[in-house]
Amino acid sequence: MTREIMNDANLRRRMPLFLFALTTLLLLAPGYTYAQRGARGADGQPGPPPTAKAAAPIDITGYWVSLVTDNWIFRVITPAKSDYRYLPINPEGRRVADTWDPAKDEASGNQCKGYGPVGVMRMPGRLHVTWENDNTLRIDTDTGTQTRMFYFGASQEPAQPSLQGYSVAQWQLPGGGRGGRGRGGQGATAPQTRPGSSLKVVTTHMTPGYLQKNGIPYGGNAVLTEYFMTIEDKGVRYLAVTTMLDDPQYLTQSFVRTSQFKKLPDAAGWNPTPCSAR
Repeated sequence: MTREIMNDANLRRRMPLFLFALTTLLLLAPGYTYAQRGARGADGQPGPPPTAKAAAPIDITGYWVSLVTDNWIFRVITPAKSDYRYLPINPEGRRVADTWDPAKDEASGNQCKGYGPVGVMRMPGRLHVTWENDNTLRIDTDTGTQTRMFYFGASQEPAQPSLQGYSVAQWQLPGGGRGGRGRGGQGATAPQTRPGSSLKVVTTHMTPGYLQKNGIPYGGNAVLTEYFMTIEDKGVRYLAVTTMLDDPQYLTQSFVRTSQFKKLPDAAGWNPTPCSAR
C-alpha cells in the first residue's frame, strides 16, 4: 500500500471536523443546480447554454489517490463474514450477509459484486477522472479496473441494469434556488472555480451488489446519491466524495460515508488490478 493512502497525518487530524462540516452542508444547505446562460449571438438572441465541461465550477479531472482516514479495517482488508458493525442493515440484510460465500461468487463470475459504485469509491487505490465528451464525465479506478460514466442533461436510460448503474450528474453552487441541469451546446466560456461548489451524482439501475466486500448487500432498486467537492490546503488539493445510499430492501436508513482523495501530479503509481471476491 502506498504511503499516500495511509500516512497523511496532518489530513487525519483535520479531516473529522471538515467531514462534519461537509456532511452538514450537503444535508442541510439548499444549494442550487448550475445552469449558465449561453452567450448572445450577433442578432442579440440568447445562444445555446454551454456544455457541462464548459460550465464546470470546479475541476475534478486528473489522478487522485485515496486517503484512508477512517474505517481502515473495513476498507483496507476484506472484513470477516457477518461483520456488519456500524452498518444500518435490517434483519433481511443480516440474513443475506450471513450467507456470503466468496468461492460461490467466484464460481458464478460475480467476483466484482463488491466493486459497484458504493464499494469501489471506498477502496484504497487511485482514480483517473477525465471528460469522455463535453457532457459526460468519466472515472476509472485502478482497483478492480472499473469505469463509471456521469451523464449531464437528458440522456436515454439503459434498458438493462449494470454493476456501475446509470449516473446523472448536476453541477451545484452554494446559495438558494434551483436551476436546470447543464446541457450541451456551444456558448460562454467556463466560469472560474467557485468555493463551496459541488458535483451531485444520482445513480440508479445498479445490479445487486455489496456495500462491503464481505457480502453486505444492497438491492437492485437502491439509489445512490454522491457529492464531489474539492478543497485546497497548503497547496495540496483534496477531493471529498460523500456517499448516501438508500435501499429499503436491506437498509433501515441511509448509508452515509465520506471518502477523501489527494490530487497527484501524474499517472505514477497507476496500477490496474482485477476484482477479487476475497
